[in-house]
This record gives sequence, structure tokens and C-alpha cells, in this order.
Amino acid sequence: MPRTALVTGANRGIGFEAARQLARTGLDVVLTCRNAEAGAAAAGRLSDEGLAVRVEQLDVADATGVEECAARLRDAGVTVEVLVNNAGVLLDEGGAPLDIDDELLRETLEVNLFGPLRTSRAVMPGMIERGYGRVVNVSSGAGQVTEASPYAPAYSTSKAALNALTRQIAFGARNGDVKVNAMCPGWVRTDMGGPSATRSPEEAVDTIIWLATLPPDGPTNGFFRDRRPISW
Repeated sequence: MPRTALVTGANRGIGFEAARQLARTGLDVVLTCRNAEAGAAAAGRLSDEGLAVRVEQLDVADATGVEECAARLRDAGVTVEVLVNNAGVLLDEGGAPLDIDDELLRETLEVNLFGPLRTSRAVMPGMIERGYGRVVNVSSGAGQVTEASPYAPAYSTSKAALNALTRQIAFGARNGDVKVNAMCPGWVRTDMGGPSATRSPEEAVDTIIWLATLPPDGPTNGFFRDRRPISW
């Protein structure tokens, strides 16, 4: 039977393209997003291409909602073997580091850091128990500590924290063939990246698909761009 991949924030942009490409590889895909109607519309677009996906409403900033989504999948007999933590927000582009609003930072961390932690906590124990899993955290070069910049300080801080979380989760998942990695998609033409961005969603998700379908001898506990390791 095909494995199942769950993609967060998958109704548009990078998440939608990741869902599309994963479905094309033959995986069963659970397309999740905050708005159920947007999810249904995205699934309809994929259906027009001959790709069937399961749609689930999921707001990664809602801890109870994450637990309820995981319970619905369990009740339906859906086993998640691949998790793509793509949902994210950029709320402070161009802001000054010392001017970060507390509430804005909290909102950013709720989605960009706590969201991936919640979804990983919901599905990774099953991966570890079964001895197989792939977790891909969609991060950003803005979160690289070694090449830090003042761009979007709350966003950058949240992605640096996500990178640290990736490493901690990878350390805790050393059972069987469970791999946890982060990746940077680059500057992508999405609602977040804007129309002037240099990369298409198709180009951006190549590394996601690669990490989501790694063979047993593939890497874990790494940070990648264009399938190549980059510094944390």
C-alpha cells in the first residue's frame, strides 16, 4: 500500500505544490489548511489533474485542533508516514529587531515553531513505533544563525528556533528509519514571497519531495537547500 503524507498549509503556494508533487509520486496525501473551503477548492484543482487527496481542516496554531485532526485520521485508519511542516506566517517584514511587538512575536512563534512541534508530536510517535518516517520542516535561510540578517526579525527568530527544534526532534527519533530534516525553499513566487521572487513553487519543492522520499541511507538531522546541506 502507498504511504501517506500530511502537508500543512497546503491550499496554496509551496504547500499546495508539495501536495501535488507528493501525490504524483504515488503517495496518499492529506492536504490540510486552516480554512476548510480553501482546502476543498485546492483539492478540486488537484482532482482536475487526476490527483485524489484527503482534505482536513487544521490550524497548527490551535493545539486542540491539531489533536482533533490527528484523532480523525486515526479513527479513519489513516497512518501518517510523511509529515511536511509547511504552514508559516511572515508578519514583520522590514521591522527593527528592538521594535518587535510582543504579540506579533507570539503569533509568529505559535505558527512557525509551536505548529511544527504540535504536528510532530501528534504523528511522530507512530513513526517511531513503526520504525519508518520522514519529517520535513520548511524553514528559511533567514533563520541561519551563521548568516543572520536584520530581515523580518520575528520571522527570522522563529525559523532559527524551528531549526533548533528540528535538531532536537531528530535526536529523539533515532529508532529505525525515521528521518527529520529542515530545508530552505529560497525566495519563491507565492503570496508570502511576492511576484518578484526568483523561484517558482515547482523549483522550491524539489528539496521537500527529495527529503520526504529519502531512501534508508539518506540524511537526517540536516538543513538543506537545493538538496545540498547548508549551515544552521
